[in-house]
Amino acid sequence: MRILAILFLFISFSAFSQTKVGTVDVDFILSKMPEIPSVQKQVEDYGKELDADFKKNLEAYDALVKAYTEGEAGLTIAQKKTKQEEIIAAENDLNKIQQNGSKLMNIKRDELLRPLYQKIGVSLEKIAKAEGYTQVLQLDNSVVYADNTYDLTLTILKDLGITIEEETKQ
Repeated sequence: MRILAILFLFISFSAFSQTKVGTVDVDFILSKMPEIPSVQKQVEDYGKELDADFKKNLEAYDALVKAYTEGEAGLTIAQKKTKQEEIIAAENDLNKIQQNGSKLMNIKRDELLRPLYQKIGVSLEKIAKAEGYTQVLQLDNSVVYADNTYDLTLTILKDLGITIEEETKQ
């Protein structure tokens, strides 16, 4: 029994010694990059553009409501219905603009940060390969780098009978 325990311990240590796992705090690195103030300024400017567009639509909506309330007495039933539909459409547009604003801000932020994340990724891969890391975990426990020789994805796809075309690197 002792021999089995020692053998298991030896196998565990030798298997563990074949891998080198590191961690990285991508958000901290990102916060220290010199491009971040420029990205933040561009995101703020984009937010101001969205706000200006919303205000313009709000003013158009307010003008429709004001025109309707001031001229309501002189409108026919058909004209009232048409004006009410215009107001409802303008109100719906305002709601859509407001709902999409945060989504558009996130898309813009992601678009501006993508090159910085790519820059971090290139550096991470270079360092990981040079120092022999097989896996690098982000501090939130998600894997951000894994040595392709330990990746079973293609082997599993082949086993399942799924073929994929290999992409050529540019």
